[in-house]
Amino acid sequence: MTTKKRDYYEVLGVSRGASDEQIKSAFRKLALRYHPDRNKEAGASDKFKEVNEAYQVLTDARKRSDYDRFGHEGLGGDGAQGFDGFENFGGFGDIFDAFFGGHSARTRTSPRRGSDLQYSMTVSFEEAVFGAEKELEVQRTEVCSRCHGTRSEPGTAPRACANCSGSGQVRRAHQSIFGQFMQVTTCTVCHGAGKVIAEPCAKCRAKGTEVRTRRLVVAIPAGIEGGTQIRLTAEGEPSPSGGGPGDLYVSVQAQPHPVFERKGYDIVLRQPVNIAMAALGGRLVVPTLDGEAEIVIPPGTETGDVIRLRSEGVPHLGNTSQRGEHQVVVIVRTPKSLTDEQRRLLESLAESFDDGLPEGDKGWFGKIKETLGGAE
Repeated sequence: MTTKKRDYYEVLGVSRGASDEQIKSAFRKLALRYHPDRNKEAGASDKFKEVNEAYQVLTDARKRSDYDRFGHEGLGGDGAQGFDGFENFGGFGDIFDAFFGGHSARTRTSPRRGSDLQYSMTVSFEEAVFGAEKELEVQRTEVCSRCHGTRSEPGTAPRACANCSGSGQVRRAHQSIFGQFMQVTTCTVCHGAGKVIAEPCAKCRAKGTEVRTRRLVVAIPAGIEGGTQIRLTAEGEPSPSGGGPGDLYVSVQAQPHPVFERKGYDIVLRQPVNIAMAALGGRLVVPTLDGEAEIVIPPGTETGDVIRLRSEGVPHLGNTSQRGEHQVVVIVRTPKSLTDEQRRLLESLAESFDDGLPEGDKGWFGKIKETLGGAE
């Protein structure tokens, strides 16, 4: 049983008096909606064939006249091509290009920039704190010193590509249901350059570049932390297609300090003091980033107490007028070996502390000596 075909004007959603432009506009919308590359729903392919068939008939003056007078029977065997007439289009991108002007902007790309380079550098603790200028040896690709990037031997010149006549592009005409359109592709012989090398450069073998070693000066800013990256703009690889060069990224690692510990913009110094100074207090000279400084140990200082020296730490990155703290963390050292005189004095001191205890707790020092077998 043969399925009755729908009215072509109804298929496209236009009136019988529609102009060619109205028919074409209606077809564009429906073709984009039902194209098999875009619409995976069941029946989309059949709808696309129907839309295509209606379009081919109604945009052909003779076929449209026959159809208006006699309907589908008036077309006889000279009907529309159906979906088969669309196989010249490789995909949705191709039909879109055909609708809107021949070829898309994809055929030409802007020159891409050169590749970025990554290097690492180790600096001293002090260089990371106060900044420095360091020399870095870099191997990178540069323009050939013999041909200066022309890729040809000096005294010779490239010739126009015969395949694309020097345009860098190859144009091919295609016939479709919309009429003839041009497909533009990059030339496969000259790869879009429009020229081919007649006599390649003997040094770079027509690459136009060579690997060279360069010494660059890297400015290490004051206050930088380990793991920070410094970017040197346009010091990377040159562009292979006429764009700008890439950048050079230098990852900075800082060596540890034998005495100081860094925490952000603060410097930490763990300073041992003896039990007498911790108890009595006193003055002590300690090392700092700028040399030395005298600190005051308050009486009764305990392990873990922090003495802070304001604005004696690390300069702030980008604002060296501001600095962090120099934090002195006190570590009270208990002696592991004593002279007879030191032992006598400590025992006397302990007994004096015993005198200050409540009545029920007195004699604790003697009890400890008995327990340890040290009672006299």
